[in-house]
Formats: sequence, C-alpha cells, structure tokens
Amino acid sequence: MIDSRSPEHALTDAWLEGGPGAVAIARNVDRLLDAVRRHLDMDVAFVSEFHGSHRVFRHVVTRLDRAPIRPGDSSPLDEGYCMRVVEGSIPQLIPDTAAVPVLERIPETQLVPIGSHLSVPIQLRDGRVYGTFCCFSLAANLSLGQRDLHMMRAFADLLAYQIDGDLDAVQEHEEKVARITSVLELGQPHMVYQPIYRSSERRIVGVECLSRFDLEPRRTPDVWFAEAREIGLGVRLELNAILSALDGLREVSGDFYVALNVSPQTIISGGIEGYIDDLDPHRVVLEITEHSLVDDYGLLNERLVPLREAGIRIAVDDAGAGYASMRHVLAIHPDIIKLDLSLTRDIDSDSPRRALAAALIEFARQTQSHVVAEGVETASELEALQALGVDDVQGYHLARPLEVAALAQKLRDERQRN
Repeated sequence: MIDSRSPEHALTDAWLEGGPGAVAIARNVDRLLDAVRRHLDMDVAFVSEFHGSHRVFRHVVTRLDRAPIRPGDSSPLDEGYCMRVVEGSIPQLIPDTAAVPVLERIPETQLVPIGSHLSVPIQLRDGRVYGTFCCFSLAANLSLGQRDLHMMRAFADLLAYQIDGDLDAVQEHEEKVARITSVLELGQPHMVYQPIYRSSERRIVGVECLSRFDLEPRRTPDVWFAEAREIGLGVRLELNAILSALDGLREVSGDFYVALNVSPQTIISGGIEGYIDDLDPHRVVLEITEHSLVDDYGLLNERLVPLREAGIRIAVDDAGAGYASMRHVLAIHPDIIKLDLSLTRDIDSDSPRRALAAALIEFARQTQSHVVAEGVETASELEALQALGVDDVQGYHLARPLEVAALAQKLRDERQRN
C-alpha cells in the first residue's frame, strides 16, 4: 500500500527540510500530534499533504513497534481514507470500521489494518485543502464520539495556521533565492572606488572597493549582503564582488593599495585565495566587516596566517561603531584600524567623539597598527584628525566613490601634478 520509494517521497517543504527553525517547528507539530493520539488512545496520528493523485505523510507519530507509515512516505489518494473524508463519501468519525461496509473496498482497511479512524480536513486561509489530520487504531474504539471529533477539528485549525505560516516562509525564502541568484547571474554587484588619501601629501594611497546594485528592488548594499547571508549565499556574493572589483581595476595603473570588504565567514571558508591572485598581495588589504560576531577567532586567525605571510594586510572596518568591531580589533591584531564615520563625524566640535577617537589612535600606535579615518566630510573634521595624528583619510570632503574611468583619470591628473 505505502511506497516509500515513490517519486513523491522526494517532495520537500519547510516541515521536512530546512535549518534549526524548521526542525523546531517539526518537533512542535509532532508533540501536538502525539498529545492528541494519547488523549484519544489511538495507535497512529499523522498529517498528510495532497500532491496531485498522491498524499504525502508529512508527520507521523505512533505507539506501535512497527509503524505502517513513516514521515515522507506516500500513497495514491484512491487507496486511502483521506480524500474520501474530504469529499464526504465516508464519515470523519469511525469508531468501528466494520460498521461501515463501504470501507471494506478501501485497500488499506485490511492491509494496515484499520479498526477505528478519525480524520478532518486541514483547510488553509486561501480556501485550499492542504490535506488531512488523522488518527487511527488497529482495533475498534467505541469510546470515540462527537466531542473527540470537535477536538480534532480545533487542532486541525491550529495546524492550518502553522502550515500557512510555513508556506509563507517557504515562499519568502524562494523569493530571496531568486533575487540573489539573479544578482549573481547578472555579474552584480557593480563596483565603485573611493580614494583613500594621505592628507599630508594630498595623494591617493589606496582605494576602497564599494558595491552597488543596479537592479530592483533598489536597496542599499548592506541589505543585499544580509539577505544573501540569510539564505547561505553570502560568501558567493562577496566573492562575486571581489571579482568585479579586481576586474574593474585591471587596466588602472598605480601603486595604490586595494581595500576589499570581506566578512569573517568568507575568510574562514578558505575560498578567497584564488580570487585575489591577479593582484600583487602587497597591494591587497582585506577589510574585515564588523557586522558579524565570530564564534572561533582561532580558526579565523589560522586562515589569515597564509594571507599575511603572502604580504596581504588585514584591516578592521568600522572601528568604534559597535562591540563586534572592537572584538575584531582585539582578537585579530589588524595592520590597519579604520575609524568609523560615527567617530569622525563632527569630531572637530564633539569632545566625547574626539576623546574616543584619540583613545583608539593611541591603542593603534601601541599595537603597531595604522589608522585610516572614514567619513571625513568637512575641512574642519580633517584638521581635527590631523591634529590627532591621523594622516590617511577618506570621505566626501576628499572624493566621492568613483567609477573606474573617473578613478583612472584622477590618478593620471595626480601623476601629472607630481
């Protein structure tokens, strides 16, 4: 009767596959089914989902040593009770299958066998019947009554509410996968380059590669990267960005360094080495973003060793913006500490910001780290940073992020002046 090798056995949804959240949901549903099964003193309780001409058993709980069905099994709808209950051709409440002659013609009545049966449809909010919530025993159970049926219907409503939420989550997940997949297929993100100046010399010593997404929906880069991480494509999207950044700079000459934003997860994945081979490693700075906490700094530092030995420098981005960035500074011992714009903004007039920046600058001096200040937007902010001993800066006061052609022109102009 039940063929666990049928094609429908491979059908998946949020209840049977997924991350820790999906597993927790499945366990909660199983506990609910088992509570109903024990209350009714039945042998098996299950949730079935209708798929074309078959039903798939999504959840099964039993007290039998050898269960007649298992989660993921499937069987034709015309062999069982489920569709007949939905159509109304057999009762939802059957204390004794022997008292309902039509059941003798249903194969599973004798093959399981089924002595008593309770089944109610699971109807979703859009009116669709998802499947059924069923309990059965091998023997008749004459104690079953209308009150038990009402309880089954109430629990079926709870299951429908849960399933609706799961289906919404699955649809949302699929939409996210489609968006990020289209980004990757289109070679996104598009890259722009923000110059990093040595203010005492008024020359470009580096560029930070910044991602821009030229497609709908229009969203900031951090939202795109966060969504990619959420569905497990964060590393792939970051590597795409690195490829785009270096491809854009292939024809741009100069001795400036190239700062690439990279998450700890991408470094730990070990895949970055093959993406930066085209550039002299002494010109590469990996800016570790502060957005994610790191569970294993030992492993991260282990992955950084061969990169550093090759000549690549490590920077911690957004220092001073939050707890994660400070943990990075302490655990990674970066070559460069980048002061976040939350510190540099109004540093000329805000004494607490200036004091905190001064402390970080002194920390960097004592740990032999170099300081770069981000977000410099005014001449007075630049002067305040210079007074604190910060020479390398970036921000709108000096240059906005540039397309690669504009960057190449700016570098040519700079060489002509010098």
